[in-house]
Amino acid sequence: MAVAKISSFPLLSRPQNPILKPYCKLPSSPSPIDLAVRCAKRTGKQRYPSEKKRLQKINRTLRESDVKNREDGFWRLSKLGVPVHKDPGKDFIGISPPLLEAIAKALEFPVAAMLPEEAFSVVRKSFDARKVLKEAQFVYTVDMDVKKLLNLEPRTWDFIARLEPKLGVIEYMSKPKIPIDLINIFHDSQQVHHEAVQEDVLETQNRSFYEILPPKRPKIAVVGSGPSGLFASLVLGELGAEVTLIERGQPVEQRGRDIGALVVRKILQSESNFCFGEGGAGTWSDGKLVTRIGRNSDSVQAVMKTLVQFGAPANILINGKPHLGTDRLIPLLRNFRQHLKGLGVNIKFGTRLNDLIVENRQVVGVKVSDASHNSDCDNQELFFDGVVLAVGHSARDVYQMLLKHDIELIPKDFSVGLRIEHPQELINTIQYSALATEVRNGRGGVPVADYKVVKYINGDNNGTTGSGDSTRSCYSFCMCPGGQVVLTSTNPSEICINGMSFSRRASKWANSALVVTVSSNDFDSFRSHGPLAGVEFQREFERRAAIMGGGDFVVPAQTVPDFLGNKLSETSLPPSSYRLGVHASKLHELFPSHITEALQHSIEMFDKELPGFISKDALLHGVETRTSSPVQISRHTDTYESTKLKRLYPIGEGTGYAGGIVSASVDGMYCGFAVAKSLGLYQGDIESLLGRAQKNTGFVKY
Repeated sequence: MAVAKISSFPLLSRPQNPILKPYCKLPSSPSPIDLAVRCAKRTGKQRYPSEKKRLQKINRTLRESDVKNREDGFWRLSKLGVPVHKDPGKDFIGISPPLLEAIAKALEFPVAAMLPEEAFSVVRKSFDARKVLKEAQFVYTVDMDVKKLLNLEPRTWDFIARLEPKLGVIEYMSKPKIPIDLINIFHDSQQVHHEAVQEDVLETQNRSFYEILPPKRPKIAVVGSGPSGLFASLVLGELGAEVTLIERGQPVEQRGRDIGALVVRKILQSESNFCFGEGGAGTWSDGKLVTRIGRNSDSVQAVMKTLVQFGAPANILINGKPHLGTDRLIPLLRNFRQHLKGLGVNIKFGTRLNDLIVENRQVVGVKVSDASHNSDCDNQELFFDGVVLAVGHSARDVYQMLLKHDIELIPKDFSVGLRIEHPQELINTIQYSALATEVRNGRGGVPVADYKVVKYINGDNNGTTGSGDSTRSCYSFCMCPGGQVVLTSTNPSEICINGMSFSRRASKWANSALVVTVSSNDFDSFRSHGPLAGVEFQREFERRAAIMGGGDFVVPAQTVPDFLGNKLSETSLPPSSYRLGVHASKLHELFPSHITEALQHSIEMFDKELPGFISKDALLHGVETRTSSPVQISRHTDTYESTKLKRLYPIGEGTGYAGGIVSASVDGMYCGFAVAKSLGLYQGDIESLLGRAQKNTGFVKY
């Protein structure tokens, strides 16, 4: 019936091009008999009856609403599946013939080859290897330009006319959702401002010289050059503030050399390392751009587009799990720095914040010193109209300093645990079965396999959780496929680790933190430290780990079977990516018993979901404690100003308002606009451009 209908349209003299754009197909999936026995168990998304009724009601409302102009506008088509053996591969983000087939199916259009590629654009591409599927597939979200489609292929009109909106599957838009980066936002606003000035030029010609002088530029200090500090500096610099960016660490070039000295010669620079320096702790990490604050929100898209402006690959806008890697972050940060300098931002590297200058409960400046000196006797006083505090969660000396000024530090939940490492081939096999051979050290057609697991451990499992809590969340955190375990200590007497990877994720290891939530109930023995009890809790186990490892930055390690069995039978450990050495240790004795038991039970449950997770080749490393800030510095919701000190603006991960590169960048961006507004540099409505800021709590799971 459909074929007869379409043939009834008059044939047009549309040029035919039988030659399709070249693309590489993956080999066909092997027959089921070849599939590996060990594979992860997957379940589809299930909804409660109440959720189903709510979705049905929304879809019914959408169907009843009238799409006024079907010959114009855009339709967003989501959940378009392309089998993995047909797709060009993970690095291809264009419109392929197999994707046209999925689009034709969604439109109920009978001949996919007749659909013009030019009418479609890929918005999102992700990989779905769940075992409930007959075959792994790439899942696309595509925007369809109706006017362009009808111009190129008028015979699609009948099918466009029958489209009905369905939430999350088929959505109509009168205009395309085109994210814009901050640079272009400012450029456009400056053009408008320039035109307004030209209109008023005749009115100002008769004024005296002194009347037309521009007002004095407000001076702002931004402390910390992590994502939040960089984006706050960008906004304030673009809006005309005189910005001084203060960073205790070094620029990425010198920071790379300092990290090299740590990894090769075990020389730790206390102010330039994996935690401190240009770009913050995320620079020498995995460079993940996943976030829980709304991937499609205007604010997140603005951050992503701005990163592309500074050198990030454009595919981060489309990939379902965008990732940069340290090798791409370094040149990006150099470009960011050069742009800030072009705006007149004064960047002071190797400069440590020692104190705030406070008058009448108002911050008027900062005391800083050369970070290469251990003492702060050479304090230099710098005066500002406001101070943006964008330090990371390892700036523990800053927390101590803030207490002297009666700043409200609110203890908050965070997580502690161990970092587990498997051979990447094992994770590939667990997740992909026979498709694992397509990974090819990051160069294949499918992404390097990762995982994300979470379980809730009740006190009933062991009779008690040890802290009065009935339930603990145990989850994987900052999973680094094709990565390595690195040292993030800022003190030679403490051991703290994290994971990182480069853009290709080509390492032969996969690592992830396995952590358990802890709260103030766990810090009873540290209550004398007041709001910083959580910080001392972290330090306690970092010191224990250092002692367990034997010193010299050697990390204590234990195989997973031994950890589960509360024993140390293996003195010869499997290979580790950690380059400073591992020492066989009783990690089951590191934490209090309730934390250890929660970790053990969660690992056993993870193995049911990922068969093979418990393996003699799986190695646990200690210790992972700095998953997020242990405190939150109270601030006003709309102005971002501290509730205790005027003109102090705490932002980002270290102050308890973000968790990762993207959310920290967004927080810094909104703060920049809020500060600019308070100084009279900006009169617009940022929410009309970027939407409302997320009121997150700082406890963020990746």
